[in-house]
Formats: sequence, structure tokens, C-alpha cells
Amino acid sequence: MSPLAMRPGARKRKNTNKSIDLDNYFTGPAETDHHSKWPHFFRLHGSILPEMILPLLFIGGWATCITCISEFVYPLRVASILLTVLGFVVGLALSFRSSTAYERYAEGRKYWAQLTLTSHQLARTIWVHTTERDGELGKQDILAKRSALNLIVAFAVALKHKLRFQPFTEYDDLHGLVGHLDTFAKEASDQKLPANKSKSTFKVVGEYLGLPMAESNPRKAIKRSKKPLGNLPLEVLSHLSAYVDSSIANGSLGVSIYQTHALNAVSALNDVLVGTDRVLNTPLPVAYSIAISQITWVYVLMLPFQLYDALRWVTIPGTIFAAYIILGIALIGREIENPFGMDVNDLNLDYFCDQLAQEIDVISSNPAPKPAEFVMHKNNMVMFPLGESGYQSWEQRSLEQIRTALKAKANMTFQERKSEHVQREKVGEV
Repeated sequence: MSPLAMRPGARKRKNTNKSIDLDNYFTGPAETDHHSKWPHFFRLHGSILPEMILPLLFIGGWATCITCISEFVYPLRVASILLTVLGFVVGLALSFRSSTAYERYAEGRKYWAQLTLTSHQLARTIWVHTTERDGELGKQDILAKRSALNLIVAFAVALKHKLRFQPFTEYDDLHGLVGHLDTFAKEASDQKLPANKSKSTFKVVGEYLGLPMAESNPRKAIKRSKKPLGNLPLEVLSHLSAYVDSSIANGSLGVSIYQTHALNAVSALNDVLVGTDRVLNTPLPVAYSIAISQITWVYVLMLPFQLYDALRWVTIPGTIFAAYIILGIALIGREIENPFGMDVNDLNLDYFCDQLAQEIDVISSNPAPKPAEFVMHKNNMVMFPLGESGYQSWEQRSLEQIRTALKAKANMTFQERKSEHVQREKVGEV
């Protein structure tokens, strides 16, 4: 069994033995390691098509009504110049909507990459550069270092739940990491989270179809709390800072540059916390969202009046197709505006947290490496690929022979690359 499967609260992966799992097909975020052989044109997982069904049915009915009236009662026509003028305005509005939404999505991913990088550096500083004292104190130091690494993972997991408006500590992947800490979230959490009530058919179908009246308030858990919730990721950082301070005080982290590096890493994690909060709580101003939605819908509703003269009955499918393009782009912008949610196209924070936990487990799986053990190892082929001789063989040679070998290695590498380049050029000419 893999370490991920053994870890309490690890995310349950989808059953890859089934071709289609309808229970999870329209839920997200999408699995990062999932591979589909279907062409993008035929894929529904991650598509906004389910949310487009009701708008397209309405547009189809509207286009049919306008076409029938124009055909059998009175021709309802609008000059095509209006299509050109409004088209430019709609294109500008959708471009602004899409660019701002994707900018938030990309910025969210950058912050999480910064979190991963800083976590790696801090974990390595703690595990490698914090010394272990002799005797029983050494045992305490190892357990303290491992506890500090757990706090790094706890920060990432707590941040994930905070960004999804899950403010408590009684989650499977979080309780084991922060249950022993004195935090506001722990005080506010019940001993057992209320069981998830089964959703009604209307609510399930409405969420798939993107009905606003079927969507739940994501902040309802925060609003219903009867006690202050604090800021769990920030409180985890306080405990992590306290560990760094104690390591400096007892001399385990005695080198000043490592002390500075550890404190700067904690500060960088705090920067990630503030930055992700800014991305989450600073959406596109509502006035822009309302105006763009109104402009888009007015344009789509005006299409049948402008297309009827040229297309006649083809106005109906033509309007539906144009509406799919225009409204689809607007819906994509709305979906990726919050990159930390549970939509299929949102960032897979569960996977990122699991990956970070595994990588930190790898860092702490062995004692801090000793250069003498891996540098002087008999299988260390120092001059690879020049030769397969080990360290002991090269150690017996003179300094001049070693420098000559280094120069020969550089020349050999250059010649190999030049030969490969010439070979590729010949293949390209053929």
C-alpha cells in the first residue's frame, strides 16, 4: 500500500477500472493524472455544455418565435449594421471578462507553486540543517523536527480548506495534523461535523445545469458558526515560528544564515496566505459582471432580428450556434474566476496537498545525508560518461590526470552534441 493510501484523510481517487463514473463525471477538480483518449471536441468532462442547456433551449425558443412571426405574420427586421456595432462591444466585453478571470486563475496557481517551493526549502532547512543533540535529547529533536514538517503540511491543507470556506478542523485530512494545536477553529469545531444531508433531485440537477437558485451559499458554514473561527493557517504559522525560535534558542539551528532562511520561509508562507486571500475575495466588481451579462444577452436576443433576412429558417440553428459561442465564453470566465473551488476546471488543491505531503515524507525518510558517504561511495562514477570507474579509482590518480580527464570530458560532451545536431539536420533534409 502506498504512503498516500495509508495517510488518514487522503483523497479518494476515482476508480480507473470503469470507463465512465457518472457519480464523479461532472464533479471536480479534474484529476491531474487522468488521461483521456477522446478528442476535445467530444469531451463533456470539464465542458460548460451542461450549464448551456437551459440558455440554449431558451434562445432556440426565442429564435423560433421571431422566425415564425417574421415568416407568417410580419417581418421583424433590424439593420445588419447593429450586428457589427454591438458585436465589437460584446467582443471587447468578453475579452475583458476572460482575461481578468484567467489572470486570477494563473495567479492562484503561481501562489500555490510558491507555497510548494517555500515548503520544500523550509522542510529541507529543518531536516538537514537543524542538528540533533546527543542521547535522549536527540530523540526529542527528531520528533520535534518531524512535528515541524507536519505543520508545513498542515498549513497547506488548512489553507485549502480556508479557500473553500471550510473553517473548522474536523476534516479527515486536517484533524490529525492540527488536532493537538490550541486554535480558534478547534474551539469552534463540534466533536463531529454534522452529517451531509442528501441533496434533493432539484438541487442536484440544478447545480449541473448552473441554475443560480439551486446553488448553495459557500460561506454558510462560516455564517452559522457561533464562536470565532480565527485564521487557522495563520495560527499554524505561529506554531511553526515558535518551533524555529526554540531551535535557535537551544542551539539546534545555530548557523545564522539558516536561521534567517527559516524565518524568511515562514514569512513567505504568510505572503502566500495573504495573496490567495486577495485572489479569492477580490472578484471582478459586480457592476462589470452585471453590465457584461446584460450586454451579452441583449446581443444574443437581437441576433434573430438581424439574421432573418439572410438566413430565413436557418436563423434558428444559426442563432443557437452563435449563442453557444458567446454565452460559452462568458460562462468559462465565470467558472475560472475562483480557481480554488470544486468545479472541474478549478485547481486540484487536494492533489497539490497530497503531493506536498509525499515529498516532505521523502525528505524526512532518511537522516541528513553525509557528503563522505555519497561522495566517496565505490559506485560514484565521478567522470560519467567518460568512464565507469568509481571514486576510489580516480582518487588514486594524480591531480594532473584528473584535470586532464575533466577537459577530455568537456570535449567529448561537445563533440557528442555536435554530432547529434548534424544527424538531426540530415534527417530534416531527408
